[in-house]
Amino acid sequence: METWRVIAAVLLAAAGLPLVLVVMAKVRDRTQSSGQVAIGGVVTLTLLLVLGVLMVTVLPGLVAWVLVAAVAAAVSVMLLAS
Repeated sequence: METWRVIAAVLLAAAGLPLVLVVMAKVRDRTQSSGQVAIGGVVTLTLLLVLGVLMVTVLPGLVAWVLVAAVAAAVSVMLLAS
């Protein structure tokens, strides 16, 4: 396994964990339902795990780094907008 794949996956996880929390907070604000909050968190975490596994195994370098940048930008925008 190449080093850049591991670094990209770690950066995705570092940006993704706050993303999960922000998504859960947004769902709580909109629905006031703990069940919906849990579903939003599980869906977001599952998507991040799948992206991480794909990144470590098969995705080309450019795609992997674009995904890391997109997740980091989404987290930044969500945190600044709230």
